[in-house]
Formats: sequence, C-alpha cells, structure tokens
Amino acid sequence: MRKGFKGFALAAGFALAGLSAASQAAPQGAAAPAGVSNIAPTNATAPAAPASPLLAQDGAPATTIQPGIGHPVDGRIGIQPQVTTNGQFAHWFHDSILVPLIVAICVFVLLLLLWVVFRFRKSANPVPSKTSHNTAIEIVWTLAPVIILVLIAVPSIGLLQAQFKPAPAGAVTLKAIGNQWYWSYQYPDNGGFEVTANMLKEKDQVAKGERFRTDADGPRLLAADNRIVLPVGVPIRLITTSQDVIHSWAVPAFWIKLDAVPGRLNETSFTIKQPGLYFGQCSELCGARHAFMPIAVEAVPQAQFAAWVRAKGGTMPRPGTPSDKVIPQPGAEGSAAKQAEGNAADAATGPVENVTTTAPTSSQGATGNPATGNAGQ
Repeated sequence: MRKGFKGFALAAGFALAGLSAASQAAPQGAAAPAGVSNIAPTNATAPAAPASPLLAQDGAPATTIQPGIGHPVDGRIGIQPQVTTNGQFAHWFHDSILVPLIVAICVFVLLLLLWVVFRFRKSANPVPSKTSHNTAIEIVWTLAPVIILVLIAVPSIGLLQAQFKPAPAGAVTLKAIGNQWYWSYQYPDNGGFEVTANMLKEKDQVAKGERFRTDADGPRLLAADNRIVLPVGVPIRLITTSQDVIHSWAVPAFWIKLDAVPGRLNETSFTIKQPGLYFGQCSELCGARHAFMPIAVEAVPQAQFAAWVRAKGGTMPRPGTPSDKVIPQPGAEGSAAKQAEGNAADAATGPVENVTTTAPTSSQGATGNPATGNAGQ
C-alpha cells in the first residue's frame, strides 16, 4: 500500500514539473511556424497594472477619441484639423491660397474656351484670321504662369524647410521601425525600451477570449493594440527605418509622412500642440498586409508622459539635455537585435574573449530578406 502511494506521489510530482516547465517555456500566445506569422513579438517590458486610473489596458494613458479630430470622418472633404505648427500653416496655405488660385485659373480657362468657341465659330467668322504671332499675348501667357509659380514657391519652400528642421536640445526621440506588417517603436532617450503595435481585429475575427477592437480603441483598421505616447508642447525627433521593405510613417493630423527605408535613418521633427488621440497608417505599398499597419498616437501632458515612461521601465533625462544616444540601423552592430543575440549567446556559453570574428557581409537587416509574414500564401 505504501509502495503504491509513493509511486502515485512520484508520478504526480513529475506531472506537475512538466506542466510548470511547459508554462515557463511557452511564449505569450501560440508561436506560428517560421515564415507565416505576421504578429509582432510581445513587449519585453510589461505595462503598468491596468487597474491604475492613469493607464488604459495597453499601459497608455486612458485618452478618449475626440469627434472629428485625429481620425478620418465619413463624408468630410478636406484636410484633417492640424495640431502642429507646420500642419496649421500647410492647412492655411492649402485652403486660403492654393484652392482659390486653382479655382480662379480653372474658371478663367473655362471662360476663355467658351469665348473662343462662340467668337470664332464658323458662322460668326467665315474668313479666319491669318495672324501667326501676337507679341503682347505671348508675353502675357509666358510671364503669368511664371509669376504664379514663383509666388507659390516662396511659402512652399519655407514649409519644406520647416518640415526637416533639426530638433532642438531636449527633444523626445521616437524611433519608428517598419516591419511586415506591424510597427515597433523605441525611445532611445528614455532608457531604450521598445513598444510593438499590431492592428486590433474585429470581434468576429478573433478567437474566444482574445482582445478585439472596440469604439474606444479607435476606428476600424486604425486601432492598435499598443498606442505610442508622446508629450504635448515638447519637440519630437522622429527617426524612421525598416527591417525589410520600404514603409512610410504617416499621421495626417501632424502633417507627417516620412519613409522608413531599410538601411537608412530618416529624420524629421514636430511639436504637438493639443492633447488627444491621433491615428495614421503606413502610406507606402509594402506587401500583402500593407493596409493593416495602423499608427495610434496619444498626445498627453508632460507629467503623464513621464508617468507612462516610468510604467514602461524607462527613465526621464535631465530637462534640456541634448540627445547623445547612438541610434544604429536595424541589424547593425549595436542595434537592439544584435545586443539581444549577444546576450543570449553569453547566457548560453559565456562571453568569448580575444577571439577574431568574421565581419558581417552587411549591416542592413533587409539584405538577407528573411521570409516573414504570410506573403505569398
């Protein structure tokens, strides 16, 4: 009897040990086969407890959608309301200069065509004129378009220059990395933590118990499971790059559209003037699931941004301190991926000293063009 009981206890112990090992080895969510999954890896840093009144389910401040601001509206024609200085100037330039000028030119050309058709019709002008040149008219129709283009070019060049003005000291650096097909973000000046953002699917597209999109998350195809958070009134240094193909980080309310190119770091800067929730998406054809790469940005006061950074395990730099962080390209030595590989190797075998290693063939992460996502399936 005692022997049977001891055997039963031993078997139960082995079973519990197996369950514990399986639960520790299993990642969050089932891992799909290589070359099939298009879901971003989970964040390394867990968000703050959702019970906090300051934070929402994904760890971001609980910001609600403002009607008509930061997202497209069905039936509305025109540019979204702008919340950056460049965007507000561009909006004014479009509505007050370009549209009236285009309308005036179109009306003038239409009236001119109607007058020519009526005045020089065959019945009213049986003997056509043999005039081949009119110096005054030729001067006018040559100079007038040139003058119009010069007048348009002056504010246009100023706007283009302002869009690529370097960020000042104390700016918050946001590095946006395009992947097939999701976005990942890094905050180099705040500890280098990383956030990944996937599109939230509809209720009928997910398995039971999985998170799905609600109206509080954002519009269909624009809501993300993780929102990025940026402070209001602080210059933002946006740096974009890509792991695979060309993407484009675009948020219409910020007047921002910056390509994310493999092996390159593109940079621009902007300052958000108004708190709120703003949506965008990839604006460069990047593959089969190009339409499912949304961008969700929460603009919050600086105190809330600092709280969110601390909740993510990051740190706040000294105010006004210039950014001194080296921001490598994806796949390059010193990048987060390479550091993770080195840490894993050290953990498994210990650090290797005084060993000459072969130089990599390329520092660009897209050179090998690994099969990711479900393209071609």
